[in-house]
Amino acid sequence: MFDERAELLQVYRSTPDTLRALLRGLPDEVVRAGGEGEDAWSIVEVVCHLRDAEARVIERVRLMRDEERPWLAAYDQEEVARAGRYRDQSLTQALDEFHRLRGEQIAMLEALTPEQWQRTGVHAEVGEITIQQLVAHMAAHDAIHLAQIARCIIRHVMNGGQPIPTP
Repeated sequence: MFDERAELLQVYRSTPDTLRALLRGLPDEVVRAGGEGEDAWSIVEVVCHLRDAEARVIERVRLMRDEERPWLAAYDQEEVARAGRYRDQSLTQALDEFHRLRGEQIAMLEALTPEQWQRTGVHAEVGEITIQQLVAHMAAHDAIHLAQIARCIIRHVMNGGQPIPTP
């Protein structure tokens, strides 16, 4: 049988290691190069986004665990990236902080009872969500951004900086 919570935690555990493996040895010009369209963010910007999203999710899970149906405000991730000057930040520091935060969140999630995984909050954009739905969304978020980073690496390392042709 499927154990969705265990599978979600496994995805959560694997993302920091996958990130480190993808990023190992990349030159600074590749990590900071932006792209176009859905890949406009540079690799360092994506990692900073993952770090800051992780901090926000920890806060939301705590609220949902500790309060009855808390309000979960939306935010403008593009503005957060601009204000935080993501492209100028240290990739190593952002990755280390993401890893630390992810470990903190995994410990918090592992301590939840099955009933607590079903506690809810009201998200400003999507309405009522459970902790489990939020974690599933963030596991998908991890996969989306890992793929984005892989496309950036392919574009800049293997494809001479050119956009990846689409079929």
